[in-house]
Amino acid sequence: MTLPALQFSDDQAEAWDRLADVLGAAGVDLVEGTTLPAATGKTTVLAVIGKAGSGKTMLLAELTKALTAAGVDVISGDYEGRRRKDRRTLAILAPTNKAASVLRNRGVPATTIHRILYTPVYDPEYERIAEWLAGNGDRPEVEGLTDSALDRAKAFYEQVKSIPGALAAAGLRGSDFILGWKRREDPLDIGFIDESSMLDERQFEDLREIFPTLVLFGDPAQLAPVGQSGEMVFDRLSEGRKLTLSRIHRQEFDSPILDLAHALSDPELGFEDFERMVADAARRDDRVIWSERVDAALMARSPVLVWRNQTRVRLIQAFRAAYGAPADALVPGEPLICDGIELPLKHRKKRIDLEARGLIKGAQVIYLGAGKKPGFSRLYVVGSEDPLVSAASIIKIEQPETEEPFIPYAARMGAAFLHGAAVTIHKAQGSQWEDVQVFAPDLFVAARMGRTEAGLPLWKRLAYVAITRAEKRLHWVVRNRLARPTAPLGVADLPRANTVLALDPVEEG
Repeated sequence: MTLPALQFSDDQAEAWDRLADVLGAAGVDLVEGTTLPAATGKTTVLAVIGKAGSGKTMLLAELTKALTAAGVDVISGDYEGRRRKDRRTLAILAPTNKAASVLRNRGVPATTIHRILYTPVYDPEYERIAEWLAGNGDRPEVEGLTDSALDRAKAFYEQVKSIPGALAAAGLRGSDFILGWKRREDPLDIGFIDESSMLDERQFEDLREIFPTLVLFGDPAQLAPVGQSGEMVFDRLSEGRKLTLSRIHRQEFDSPILDLAHALSDPELGFEDFERMVADAARRDDRVIWSERVDAALMARSPVLVWRNQTRVRLIQAFRAAYGAPADALVPGEPLICDGIELPLKHRKKRIDLEARGLIKGAQVIYLGAGKKPGFSRLYVVGSEDPLVSAASIIKIEQPETEEPFIPYAARMGAAFLHGAAVTIHKAQGSQWEDVQVFAPDLFVAARMGRTEAGLPLWKRLAYVAITRAEKRLHWVVRNRLARPTAPLGVADLPRANTVLALDPVEEG
């Protein structure tokens, strides 16, 4: 069977062949690059499982390219064109926006499961633009939009296959062209689900109803969803339905971070032995740093990862004190995490606008300053194509040994935020940062408690997930201390942040 031009490992090649056989039986021939109309029948589920560095993402990306080359349409969740009887479709999904953005940064057009389960309903006037951009219609004439605005939309779509992004480039807001959302009733075709260790049973069953061909990509060493006793949805599949990848050993890709992550599979390895391994790696390679203190400056852009919630709250308070943040206000540059949008149904259009700008639950944002209206905040949405947002905000800063959080800003309704200088390892799953600080004293406590999850010591699962969040450098913090920053907190490092004063606030209306 013909493989892509890049060199696969033996188990990747075996998985490719197996998946190609399954897709071929479903009417998509990766060898010939042809498709047949989808046949109705029983759902086929396979899982590609492997630890960090085993090449799951590479395999997913190459399968996506091959399916696209065969004429399969990728469904983004932003917009779906008119259905054709012979059309074959593919959706690449992740449980969270963070996990989907990691794939998008690697060139894979991923979206969230939620965006597939709930699809947007477009205004018919602007649907004509979407059909044109997708190649299914003629260039439209739309009242209020100039030729140059349509040209901007076309140019954007040619670079980034996002209908809402293209319409935003034309000067439209989400609420201009999206009327609402509906629960999907019609099935799709082929589904690739990344970070499937995070799926719960309800999500899995919903996906099985939608996709006749479903491929799960997951890491068995990560943390299972809360309430599932350490079991992941692919654990229940028969062995014949699981394709296991081993770590790819290539000299140019050798990583001390992955070495440490994979060392945790040794059943004889104790916490003290593992810390000695971290110290040895730090002496040999500058991609592993043995830290006596938490670095406050790093916390400003990538959270320190902890196990216990009380540790998270105390580190956030220490971070704010180190930067001299007042008790009753935020300082520009403080990191926040969106905890949801608290708006009633009658404010549906405001929710659509905020979500279209990337302000959804779990989004990382940087506080830029107070808005022009009471309760509004100016925000920088990390990873968004259009990052500058002004929104009604409810910002909560939790206090040690206090049930009620301190709320420096509180609109009557709007986007809710928690402080983002520290995050639990469970919440960090699916995300990645260039530099990651792991708070080792918390893992030591987990090791001393002797807890296990699905037969593996909990501290090992926590350590594995935390370590593999690091893209370039791992900081192993061994003491409950904070290194004070050498410069004040600011926003100069954020692209376009200097234009924030020109932003107009979102109307409360």
